[in-house]
Amino acid sequence: MINTMLATEGLMHRYGAETVFEKISVRVHKGDRIGLVGLNGSGKSTLLRILAGLQEPTAGRVVRANSVRIGYLAQEPQLESSATLFEEMLKVFEKLREQERELHRVERELARATPDEGLLRQYDELLEDFRRGGGYEYQSRVHHVLAGVGFTDEQKPVAHLSGGQRARAALAKLLLEEPDILLLDEPTNHLDIEALEWLEEYLSHWKGAFIIVSHDRYFLDKLVHKMWELEFGRLYEYPGTYSQYSALRQERLERQWKLYEEQQEFIKKSEEFIRRNIAGGDFRSSQAQARQKILEKLERIPKPIIPKKIHLWMDVKRPSGERVLRARDLVIGYPKTLLVRCKNISLQRGERVALIGPNGSGKSTLLKTLVGELPPVEGVFELGQGVEIAYFRQSQPELENPEKTVLEVVLENKDQTTLEARSFLGQFLFHGDDVFKKISELSGGERSRLALALLAQLGGNLLLLDEPTNHLDIDSREVLQHALTEYQGTIIFASHDRYLIQAIATQIWEIREGQLRVYRGDYEHYRTQRDLTPVPLPSFSPSPLSPLPSEGEGSQRGEGAEGSRGKRGEKPKRLSPGKEQRLRERQRAKLAAREAELMTAVTQLEHEIAQIEQEMEAASYAGDHQRLTELTQFYRQKRQELESTSEQWAQAAEELARFQG
Repeated sequence: MINTMLATEGLMHRYGAETVFEKISVRVHKGDRIGLVGLNGSGKSTLLRILAGLQEPTAGRVVRANSVRIGYLAQEPQLESSATLFEEMLKVFEKLREQERELHRVERELARATPDEGLLRQYDELLEDFRRGGGYEYQSRVHHVLAGVGFTDEQKPVAHLSGGQRARAALAKLLLEEPDILLLDEPTNHLDIEALEWLEEYLSHWKGAFIIVSHDRYFLDKLVHKMWELEFGRLYEYPGTYSQYSALRQERLERQWKLYEEQQEFIKKSEEFIRRNIAGGDFRSSQAQARQKILEKLERIPKPIIPKKIHLWMDVKRPSGERVLRARDLVIGYPKTLLVRCKNISLQRGERVALIGPNGSGKSTLLKTLVGELPPVEGVFELGQGVEIAYFRQSQPELENPEKTVLEVVLENKDQTTLEARSFLGQFLFHGDDVFKKISELSGGERSRLALALLAQLGGNLLLLDEPTNHLDIDSREVLQHALTEYQGTIIFASHDRYLIQAIATQIWEIREGQLRVYRGDYEHYRTQRDLTPVPLPSFSPSPLSPLPSEGEGSQRGEGAEGSRGKRGEKPKRLSPGKEQRLRERQRAKLAAREAELMTAVTQLEHEIAQIEQEMEAASYAGDHQRLTELTQFYRQKRQELESTSEQWAQAAEELARFQG
């Protein structure tokens, strides 16, 4: 049990008469980084809750080492509070804040009267404990973690947060608590790519152990060194990352099939030999009896169960022309809120574009504009000859009627017989009475499979996909990935699934700070180029602007190669190149002045702190306790000022570098 933080012995769990899993005996050691995968409904969340002590198993037990602290994040965490986001995070550090209050109390006592040696020793011990416990850093940690998971408004009340924001807040709070074992159930569900990369970096330095349930294959590849798979009620352990597990799993299944088939062949031959020779009284009869005894004692290898997968094929009925899409000076958004400016983009037949960017940056709005649901605010985009769009939304309107059945939805989507529709739904794992389930009765995974079935029926040659992997388990994601790889048309897909992006994308379109930037190549190439290329300061930010002319309608999507040009009122006036250059120069000068001002302030504060430290040393040597107390308060105040000003200086320097880049 050396370094064993948690162990299970013969865990089994049932829901009613159904056994979810059984015979699970595992150990978690200090430093373990474990990924837990399995089909939807295989019991992953239940296992985490049992390990966390929030649910009792039907049989078996969980042994936890003394003093081990376990932190658990549910898929849909319930974070209820009347505090602001920042105040809620500070609750993690209540012990430090109590020490801080005690320090202030002792400081007031020291200031009121001539202190005795006992009070001074108490103050020194409190100060040292506070420092060792991270008293001077805990607020900075809160700022860092909240920013990492994507929050910009720390003063927003928790009660006003959306469901996704509350999930991110719960994750931030758990990370700040620093338990010995982290149990995370789908922690990446509500994170954009930037937050995902931050979380990967943060967890890569985690001192304890963690077990992560995730469908994000890229995330698992980056972080884990051991995989647990729940399959048909049993848990299988594999060393390595997700990709290594995937290869080892395939080898295991092939080995199981080979052993099963070899044993079946042996049984078949033995039974045939026994049948032909058992009746006689000769030597062969003795052999037959011996073989019969062998078969009776033989431990039969069970037939390997292969998980059912959806069968997805997206056909292109008619290919498009060579040029699929072209846009010039396109601005998308709404009349009072511009979201994305796309200077010049072009797309050829067969290309696969991954559309990425922070949550709320305008990815879905861009797709809606390309499909014709929203007009452009400015500019022009043209679809090529013969382009037929098939559009997959994050929320599918076909699935909005809760009383419709799966079969009814598919029959309404395409003219076909009931028998054809049921056969088609079988390819998406809707068998028997499943087709009569109401939309309101479907799980998230079932809804997503049904949406993919509807998409497969459309037959377009330009796929616009908005988060197509949401709610899909890993096996279904791999099926979708294979289908998109084999697809003969053109694809633009918004996704946070970096494994999918890396596998199929030929271009990356990144939306950042109101600008769309095009990177040729796969996701890893994009990351390299992004880290080398400064992002220019945008000419506008995604924020409310003065209203644009409202007369007329924006551009509508044209048919074929005719393209689209909006009918708008008077266009906003554009600056001449000379005036625009002078404006940019004034902006650059302001940024440079601000950066220089903050750098001077940082230098001045560092100088003042050095002087205070010298005065504190002198007061301590002279036994001037009242002066030492005053200087300590002043020192802490200046340290906080330095921390805040340094942050502002770093931001200003980064902003200036982006502008000059």
